[in-house]
Amino acid sequence: MLRTILRASAVFAATVPVAAIAQDPLAAVSDSGDTAWILISAALVLLMTLPGLGLFYGGLVRAKSFLSVFVQCGAIAAIASLLWIVVGYTLAFGAVSNGWLGGGNALMLSNLGNVREGTTLPESTFALFQLTFAAITPALMVGAWVDRARFGWVIGFCALWGVVVYAPVAHWVWGGGWLATRFGVLDFAGGIVVHTTAGVSALVVALLLGRRNGFPKTLMLPHAPALTMLGAVLLWVGWFGFNGGSAFAATDDASSAILNTHAAASAAALMWILIERFAVGKPTSVGFATGAIAGLATVTPAAGFISPGAAILFGIVAAVICYVAIQLVKQRWHIDDSLDVFAVHGMGGITGSILLGLFLSPSLGGTGYAEGMGMSSQLMGQLLAVGFVALWSAVATAILALAVSLLFPMRVSEDEEREGLDITSHGERAWELD
Repeated sequence: MLRTILRASAVFAATVPVAAIAQDPLAAVSDSGDTAWILISAALVLLMTLPGLGLFYGGLVRAKSFLSVFVQCGAIAAIASLLWIVVGYTLAFGAVSNGWLGGGNALMLSNLGNVREGTTLPESTFALFQLTFAAITPALMVGAWVDRARFGWVIGFCALWGVVVYAPVAHWVWGGGWLATRFGVLDFAGGIVVHTTAGVSALVVALLLGRRNGFPKTLMLPHAPALTMLGAVLLWVGWFGFNGGSAFAATDDASSAILNTHAAASAAALMWILIERFAVGKPTSVGFATGAIAGLATVTPAAGFISPGAAILFGIVAAVICYVAIQLVKQRWHIDDSLDVFAVHGMGGITGSILLGLFLSPSLGGTGYAEGMGMSSQLMGQLLAVGFVALWSAVATAILALAVSLLFPMRVSEDEEREGLDITSHGERAWELD
């Protein structure tokens, strides 16, 4: 048996081209400073997923499902990372041909160049940085199905989602695809590619799964707001790598993106607790954390293109729009998007992507429009991209979710939900208080 396993491992290893780990020493040389910054940024983005997102979501759920949230975030990040290496990267950033999908030249991260075109980075560094984006994006959707989604379905769905939804959209916007080349669509760090895809898909899954038992009549309060605050702070710091790293160089572009990121998060967090003061009587820690994340998601598509003053405005607008979206989704429409993935990430990313078309104007402190583009054409391009990506995400998500459910039921039983996913799905409890 051991001999068979070793033989199979050798065959698999032999399929990985040498080019994936050894590059042409005579080709272009990368910049070591830029490379070091992007390597640090990749680590910061991974910190956002593990442990930042796990703590943020875990504190918001009831104690009996805390561990399940962490396991789902970790497993999704792991499988998304492996699929990115095998096929995701080449679908998103492989050779450009028809503008819809990248070519298969970089399967298993083969044939990587010494320098990624348009950057001063080794392509392996560029691929690593993009891997961390591919890992956190499906993990964002966990917040929509906490307490009730079956673990096997979660993993199967997210694995397919990363290949069918995330990778093509990344190609359309970032990899030389049709949205960028034909319509001049801009997305600095993921308002469309990350937040629109994950937010819309989360809403579709919430509708397909149905509500948690007791929703909306039963209060389902966060069991550990302190952990949510800790997770939010880790996300906030990690976002500096998320947005600052998307400059792909240790330059003024990176520092401007980080400055704008921090300004938007600060403004949104303060605006959110101001709204809470008037709406519910007291500012809350969960409100501060949620506001910060809303500001971060909203400024992400524009972080490297706008002025700090515009970033503050982005944060204020983010708090207002995302707060109203939560009230509409949960209280008016009674959709159990449990941890507000669509209302915060989806609406934040969509809002920022559209506002970018306006605040790119030099008269408003922006970096300016590309040749042949103006405010109206940029706005139309951004609207087209948001609309098409939202539609693609919704339709593909519905098909994938239902297809995977033929093998793995989407939802746990009523008894399992009542007892909690920590013990029924994983045989463990996050907290042993006896």
